[in-house]
Amino acid sequence: MQSSELLSFVQQKVEDMKGRDIVTLDVRGKSSITDFMVICSGTSNRHTKSIADHVALESKQAGIDIMGIEGDKAGEWVLLDLGDVVVHVMLDDTRSFYQLEKLWSA
Repeated sequence: MQSSELLSFVQQKVEDMKGRDIVTLDVRGKSSITDFMVICSGTSNRHTKSIADHVALESKQAGIDIMGIEGDKAGEWVLLDLGDVVVHVMLDDTRSFYQLEKLWSA
């Protein structure tokens, strides 16, 4: 699957689970580890974990390799590494504290 196809796939799966404030960052040329970052918010720890679980399950079913999942126990900030796309699912407080959009768009 090409980077752009994977990105569309991930965005759709996040939307399926009602992820909020979805932002996509093109970090090609800024990062050597990924091409795109998808950042979204969940309404609770359970919601962030559910979004991440859904993306992971659908990815596996589509034959997409998951490089890693971090933070899925606590649910404050769950990161899914799908290679060309890294997904950050965060609570609002965590998202505003770390300001990934500001960090990576500068």
